[in-house]
Amino acid sequence: MSTLTLSTHSGIAAIPAHVWDGLGDGNPFTSHRFLLALEESGSVGRGTGWQPLHVTLEEGGTVVAAAPLYAKSHSQGEYIFDHAWAEAYQRAGGRYYPKLQAAVPFTPVTGARLLARDPAMRQSLLAGMTQVAEKGGASGVHVTFCTEDEAGQGAEMGFLPRVTQQFHWLNRGYGSFEDFLGALSSRKRKDLRKERARAKDFGGTIRHLTGDDLKPHHWDAFWAFYQDTGSRKWGRPYLTRAFFDCLHQTMRDDILLVLAERDGRPVAGALNFLGPDAIYGRYWGCVEDHPFLHFELCYHQAIDHAIAHGLSRVEAGAQGEHKLARGYEPVATHSLHWVGDEGFQRALADYLDREREAMGEEIEALADFTPFRRG
Repeated sequence: MSTLTLSTHSGIAAIPAHVWDGLGDGNPFTSHRFLLALEESGSVGRGTGWQPLHVTLEEGGTVVAAAPLYAKSHSQGEYIFDHAWAEAYQRAGGRYYPKLQAAVPFTPVTGARLLARDPAMRQSLLAGMTQVAEKGGASGVHVTFCTEDEAGQGAEMGFLPRVTQQFHWLNRGYGSFEDFLGALSSRKRKDLRKERARAKDFGGTIRHLTGDDLKPHHWDAFWAFYQDTGSRKWGRPYLTRAFFDCLHQTMRDDILLVLAERDGRPVAGALNFLGPDAIYGRYWGCVEDHPFLHFELCYHQAIDHAIAHGLSRVEAGAQGEHKLARGYEPVATHSLHWVGDEGFQRALADYLDREREAMGEEIEALADFTPFRRG
């Protein structure tokens, strides 16, 4: 049996882009260019609480597996909440931070976290990350927004699976937005038609910008939107202004900016990323308030794009039960957790067993509130 060599890297630039991307599934958020943009812009790294510590496995001098890994000194920007765990761990006399997080910072989007051509290598990656945690004094390893298959493999080797939920729009072969509306109950269909009409009555135009249609001044406008939303939701936005410049240079073909303009001036926008089979809504903001414009730019326009381009789904980010009324359905999301302290690991296992049962019941109950016609 050939020997596997585990290495850690303090920056994604240490790993060639073609090597990293060759192990991935095409998800834009785990791409080398996205992770590099986070690092080069200072959005992660020194002083942010997200210190890159990416891992690779080599076999015979060839990288056969990798994972985006960070040493964390807090639990911000993860969207899988473990603040109560940290408090309990510290009350018991332990030190929860640093912890290791295999994740995409600030991005609640499901995708492969254990990048490998051979799925058998995933468990070797997980074992390697526990070794890094033990050697570096981290309390544990957390793999967030991983795939269901990865969650299953992690559970087989002692990681604790956690199930949470989001709302996704699923394309069931619709030829147009009207086709989609035809699947809804009569009242919900009328409601959404009225909502879209009200939103488009804001006195301006809505544009879709991607690739070379995106210009630097569009990022200036979106930065103002992002700051406004960030200051209201998080207190301080996670991403730096330089991050959007990096996106313009290396990822503008992966982006769809839905921009509302009035009198030639951008007044609101929604930033989406494009994957091989999905569109991912990530950020929204505005400098003027108009009824229903948020829903139009973030949800309805994304559905329009998905239908027009034959994409299977729209993932519109974390939380937001208001998405249900707009045809977005509850779906399970997955993560994995391992803590080195055996007693705390047992306590977490009991908690997560009960939480998974409750989450399954919640997803089932929420499905009853979707606007689709019964039967």
